[in-house]
Amino acid sequence: MAKPEQLVFIDFEFSMPERHRVPKGFFPEIIEAGVVVVEKGKVSDSFSSYVKPTAFPKLTNRCKRFLSINQQEVDSGISFQCLIDYFSGLNARGIDKVVTWGNMDMKVLRDNCTQSGIPFPFQAQFVDLSMEYKRFFGDQNQTGLWKAVQEYGREGVGKHHKALDDALTTHHIYNLVEKDKKYLDKAEPTTIGERIDLSKFYNQLA
Repeated sequence: MAKPEQLVFIDFEFSMPERHRVPKGFFPEIIEAGVVVVEKGKVSDSFSSYVKPTAFPKLTNRCKRFLSINQQEVDSGISFQCLIDYFSGLNARGIDKVVTWGNMDMKVLRDNCTQSGIPFPFQAQFVDLSMEYKRFFGDQNQTGLWKAVQEYGREGVGKHHKALDDALTTHHIYNLVEKDKKYLDKAEPTTIGERIDLSKFYNQLA
């Protein structure tokens, strides 16, 4: 019997520089993490925390405005090492897929690990749901997370650019796309014999 698939949905918010004043050596740091763990098709765990940046600890005004976040919140957040310890614990459980909307989350996580000299915590398959969504619907361009939900005639969970809410919304879209995939797989084309009753026609020819 196959082991039930274990999925982890992740969303990060990052620090950002002012538009025209980028400090030398600046790189985006994870300042908020939202995680949704799904086992046997149901949410079994969730995690939400601010993460204290270290390389560039002071948030810019642009970052605070865009994310509706304040300096005190990130200053009281967990360390990046604590976040990695949490992810290492998930990895040890044998998760199958890490699902994100877009590829930036995993890129920044890898870069933050490199900058901190900490091993990358995941060995699972990575799924960029925005690309799957793009391929599935034949879109020319990648669609934003909440725009994708609205295209389904639904609403996002909670507040956009809050990490846990975005992770929950990503999980929501994943379920909708998977449901559509299964529907299309089952929708086999009918033959002409299934569409019309040929027996009456044959009787007329007899």
